[in-house]
Amino acid sequence: MTETITQSDPTLPPLIPREILFGNPQRSSPRISNDGKYLAYIAPDNKNVLQVWLRTLGQEDDRKLTDDKKRGIRAYFWTYNPEQLIYLQDSDGDENFHLYSVNIHTNIVRDLTPFQGVKAQVIDLDPDFPDEILVGLNLNNPEKFDVYRINLKNGAVEFDTDNPGNIVGWTANAQFQILAAAAATPDGGSDLLYRETRDRPWEILRHWGPDDTGGAISFSSDNKTLYILGSHDANTQRLIALDLATRQETVIAEDEQYDVGGIVTHPTKRHIQAVSFYKDKIHWQILDESIAADFEALAKVRPGEFSIASRDLADENWIVAYLTDDGPVYYYLYNRASKSSTLLFSNRPELEELPLSSMQPISYQARDGLTIYGYLTLPIAGKAPYPAVLLVHGGPWARDTWGYDPQVQWLANRGYAVLQVNFRGSTGYGKAFLNAGNRQWAAAMHDDLIDGVNWLVEQGIADRDRIAIMGGSYGGYATLVGLTFTPEVFACGVDIVGPSNIITLLQSFPPYWKPMTAMFEHRVGNLETEEGFLKSRSPLFFVDKIQKPLLIAQGANDPRVKQAESEQIVEAMRQASKPVKYVLYTDEGHGFARPENRLHFYAIAEEFLAQYLGGQFEPVGDIKGHSGIVQ
Repeated sequence: MTETITQSDPTLPPLIPREILFGNPQRSSPRISNDGKYLAYIAPDNKNVLQVWLRTLGQEDDRKLTDDKKRGIRAYFWTYNPEQLIYLQDSDGDENFHLYSVNIHTNIVRDLTPFQGVKAQVIDLDPDFPDEILVGLNLNNPEKFDVYRINLKNGAVEFDTDNPGNIVGWTANAQFQILAAAAATPDGGSDLLYRETRDRPWEILRHWGPDDTGGAISFSSDNKTLYILGSHDANTQRLIALDLATRQETVIAEDEQYDVGGIVTHPTKRHIQAVSFYKDKIHWQILDESIAADFEALAKVRPGEFSIASRDLADENWIVAYLTDDGPVYYYLYNRASKSSTLLFSNRPELEELPLSSMQPISYQARDGLTIYGYLTLPIAGKAPYPAVLLVHGGPWARDTWGYDPQVQWLANRGYAVLQVNFRGSTGYGKAFLNAGNRQWAAAMHDDLIDGVNWLVEQGIADRDRIAIMGGSYGGYATLVGLTFTPEVFACGVDIVGPSNIITLLQSFPPYWKPMTAMFEHRVGNLETEEGFLKSRSPLFFVDKIQKPLLIAQGANDPRVKQAESEQIVEAMRQASKPVKYVLYTDEGHGFARPENRLHFYAIAEEFLAQYLGGQFEPVGDIKGHSGIVQ
């Protein structure tokens, strides 16, 4: 066991308190009201619970609008009624989100979707229909979301469109009618559906097979064009204008290697103005020359990547967020007429003076020749070879990106090199790269991670005997795979809400994931016909191979990766006398929303990593209010 390095080690950076890295932001997520008069944002109240706050633009009359008791609000938006905004909240991480409207003058809160055990999904709002919102609810059947039209003035809920059972996305036209949809198909692909009017039957405009991706974005203001994304006839997902009269498709934006990422649409005219491609960092492509000068002006405000967080309806004022890798997010109010930017605030001002590490894009060749991309973050003190942590993203159909990441900075500050790998199956790099991950859980996807570890060692960056693997969700699964399939590679592992058995994972998905069954069968394996194959890729059945210690953390209310996924491998390890520490958070779901729980978990995790890798750590101390049960 490695000797623990304490703060007195002069080669390590000064310890940044966990409270700064994992506590609540001071202020975040600002949004300008559609009439341009108000600024809303999220900030903690005097009990350190995140609430929505309001400020009159140009004044300092900030006041709290909401009074969430425990979990904190993390998602909200303005309606087109200038007096009303909406926030989303679930119960202890169960993901059955309700929509709550708040009147900014009276502070009266109303639950717009007051249905027990039902999940609400926001479909659309429209400036021409300010008193309505279209919402998906699995009210009639837990497996499918029908469309409901909710009156924002009186709360009346009206049934709008029936889901035949396979529709996973809805799109409204410029008259606020649901006229396009995405349907999952039995081959693991999807159909683009369209109807000319609400009383006409759905027709299929396009089918994407299981190895292609696509879907509708929005209708043009004259409803003659449907903007879609699709990877058909190309390797990458392109932005396409589909003429609904002729069914002709015109490519508007594409990149040979990267999928279209973000899309900027005019707030009232509905045309697409810019798209982003996420390469090593974000790259914008302007489609509407009327905003070219704005983007030029914004690029000069400060270093880092920028994105438009919010716009008023007159399109005179924008809220712009600037992201960097070694500091907070800075939010500016940008005025288009004067091309001037005014700093509103940063989300975590306490980061500004701290010794944070930079994040470098890297790439290496996998053993079969595929180029794998990722990010490397090194401690600001000490020298190579460092102890290291392979930090694996979830999804797996997602990707790591450049920018400030509290987990990454925490690990680097404790003395570890941090490698984040966009292994095959990660999104954004085109369909060949995505499909290279099909049926490769615990196989080529894991090989990419091991090849990353070998790259770290060959480059002289990491000490082979002091490398940990850590991640959440699929990253937690990858951690379990690391300790069972490649037991000699890692010194220890940290699994957060990771599945241990693909069979029980697929059997216990939330009911509303049922339309995606064929997609999982295609990309992961078939539950009905391939139990042996799925078993061969499930860490639970290889517990006897484990040699190194494991820390497992789980949320009791996780609807995606159930509590049993963690508990069955903990039990199997105990039976086999393998070293495991288990923490269960009784009021959390798929990840840890409450700061008390985050602080508790990362305190345990850093002591665990220090024990086996030799980094520095801040003592656990007395963390009040957490729900963690340590076994």
